[in-house]
Amino acid sequence: MPDVLGTAEVDRLLDAELSRWSREGDSLIRDVESETFALGIRLVDSVAVVADEMDHHPDIDIRWTTTTFRLSTHSAGGITTNDVELARRIDTLAAQR
Repeated sequence: MPDVLGTAEVDRLLDAELSRWSREGDSLIRDVESETFALGIRLVDSVAVVADEMDHHPDIDIRWTTTTFRLSTHSAGGITTNDVELARRIDTLAAQR
């Protein structure tokens, strides 16, 4: 199991490469706006494939055209490199829409 990242490291990553993400407690969070509900669902479908490949699954909330991704490694009790990698992959998928 990956180690939990320290606050300073998470802050550095948010500033340097995960600027669309924020930290809320022990989670990374990003809202993605889609033009339509269907496009948001397609994004969720794409993220599901990646999450299954990684065996690391986000919490997802869908509210009409806003999809919120929440990443945390519950078994480790915080944000790990798995969450950072999944955030990067979600960013790539969101940009491809």
